[in-house]
Amino acid sequence: MPDLLIELFSEEIPARMQTRAAGDLKKLVTDGLVEAGLTYASAAAFSTPRRLTLTIEGALAASPTTVEERKGPKADAPEKAIDGFLRGAGLTRDDLEERDTPKGKILFAKITKPGRPAAEIVAEVLEQTIRNFPWPKSMRWGSGTLKWVRPLHSILCILVTEEGAEVVPMDVDGIKAGNTTQGHRFMSPGAITVRSFDDYTTKLQRAHVVLDATERADAIWHDATNQAFAQGLEVVEDAGLLAEVAGLVEWPVVLMGKIDDDFLGLPPEVLQTSMKEHQKFFSVRNPKSGRIERFITVANRETADNGATILAGNQKVLSARLADAKFFWENDLRTARAGMTDWLDALKNVTFHNKLGTQADLVDRMATLAREIAPAVGADPDQAERAARLAKADLASEMVYEFPELQGLMGRYYIDAMSEDKAIAAAAQDHYAPLGPSDDVPTAPVSVAVALAEKIDKLTGFWAIDEKPTGSKDPFALRRAALGVIRILVENGLDFSLQVPLAAGLEAHGEKLGDDGDDPNTYIPFIDLKGFIHDRLKVYLRDQGIRHDIIDACIAMPNNDDLNLLVKRARALSDTLKTDDGENLIQGFKRANNILTQAEEADGVEYSYGADPKFAETDEERALFAALDAAEAQITPAMQAQDFTTAMSAMAGLRAPIDAFFTAVQVNSDNATVRRNRLNLLSRIRQICLAVADLTRIEG
Repeated sequence: MPDLLIELFSEEIPARMQTRAAGDLKKLVTDGLVEAGLTYASAAAFSTPRRLTLTIEGALAASPTTVEERKGPKADAPEKAIDGFLRGAGLTRDDLEERDTPKGKILFAKITKPGRPAAEIVAEVLEQTIRNFPWPKSMRWGSGTLKWVRPLHSILCILVTEEGAEVVPMDVDGIKAGNTTQGHRFMSPGAITVRSFDDYTTKLQRAHVVLDATERADAIWHDATNQAFAQGLEVVEDAGLLAEVAGLVEWPVVLMGKIDDDFLGLPPEVLQTSMKEHQKFFSVRNPKSGRIERFITVANRETADNGATILAGNQKVLSARLADAKFFWENDLRTARAGMTDWLDALKNVTFHNKLGTQADLVDRMATLAREIAPAVGADPDQAERAARLAKADLASEMVYEFPELQGLMGRYYIDAMSEDKAIAAAAQDHYAPLGPSDDVPTAPVSVAVALAEKIDKLTGFWAIDEKPTGSKDPFALRRAALGVIRILVENGLDFSLQVPLAAGLEAHGEKLGDDGDDPNTYIPFIDLKGFIHDRLKVYLRDQGIRHDIIDACIAMPNNDDLNLLVKRARALSDTLKTDDGENLIQGFKRANNILTQAEEADGVEYSYGADPKFAETDEERALFAALDAAEAQITPAMQAQDFTTAMSAMAGLRAPIDAFFTAVQVNSDNATVRRNRLNLLSRIRQICLAVADLTRIEG
């Protein structure tokens, strides 16, 4: 069984495209081979800046011969129908077999497809893959018609057997497949002839090419951390930058340089961002001071002077970049210490959304909402309002204009420079959080108030102008905003009703929800937005293993605007239903509810009160009365104290007496008084259970 080695050698492939391209090459080729009947044992793909490589082990030497049986028309069908079948099958009438079936005599054809050699199939599949490769961007060069991400220079394609390596004959736009590749562009530029994958990797290593991107990344990190450790420093971790740099070099050479003293006073985040974005440098930090003092750059070659010239050039370019950053920083500090007036005025000329006004309008709405939210989250209203008014001022700063990803963080530095309270400064950085599902949520009360205000204003604003998410489209990140509200409230354990801030936010955006005192739950925009937040809560809780029907049972209860309360109820109910008592109680509740509902519909009355133990005729009835009294005595205060665990446990404890009641007692007694009393007893079961959660929504 031969092995297959493919290499597509080109000019430098952008680092961000390499990993996906290697995966696409593997999928397209292997899928094509299997579809053509050429199976294999294993496959692996690799990438460097100048090559995509695929190795396949244990492929068949040829596709197997197959015999396909095809059912045709009836034997007495018109000649035109039979002729059409013969043309499709590529056969003559003599090749057909006539068989008796329940539907009469039917013609059948056996079509034999002979196998094809592996080389023929590989050539066909690889050419199709190259011509239709899904690059995000591609180009043409010279007079050819082939499109590739960068000019494609050569194709290595060999089948390896015990007898040796065979070049797969193929030609793509004048590029003929061969058994050669090239080493490092500068250090080993000559051609290399290869006989197998092992031979290929060994010779590439000698030619200063590390084929495996993971191996290159590991080597970079190992050398970088060792060099930093030797100086008593540490490299700032950045997995994304490490992967990108590993895609920029074939032979990584790690060099550490020094940052000029003039720039050490810049915030570490500014240094780190500037070096990463412009130079692809790693930051090296002094763990004692927290300052960024050095940088790591990765060269693509070894030099006679051990990288001294490369470092000198990099330091020169870096100094120019950091000089700009220092200029921005010092100018911004002067504006901040003057009270940020210029920045706040500038926000009046920055559009937030053409239907929602300017950034200054957004800040005004945030300040109003933050003041209103503050008492409920334990924040000082004056501080919350002040923080909201300053939180977005840095959007007008030169530093954030240059590095937008530093918004919020620079705001914290600038507000600190104004000698404002630390809580106000922290809110500038924290109010954007959480940006992702794994980000930490703000915990300081002022930060919580401003973060909630910012997200609630966004949700209510875009709801008011009917710019809601549709399908997979969410251009204004409203799902993320809703999840942010949920996580802030739940992970901080805040009992907080969203009704007032959501209504206030909608009204601030022109939604007239009625006169003071009206219930916003009667207005469609409010109901719709609250439903959207509940839908995001379902996703949040489903990711934690809580079933959708359990969440629905809790959302159906009163006070569902309090998300923390709702989540505590859902978690307690979920835990209860995982027990035997809880699961069986649901069946007992549903049986009681079904009997009661049918009786109320048939009798035209509501059995909701009046159950009296003096009319009980059996011990099981009397035991159920006692159990319901005991459960209600536990559940009522537990629900008032929001102790859902105790309430659910007491409810689950009803399982045994309810089961015993239904086993021993016939509800629809011939005695009208006894029947009515038993139905009222079932009503007590329903009332007590529904006080905990809407169990009618539980499936099963």
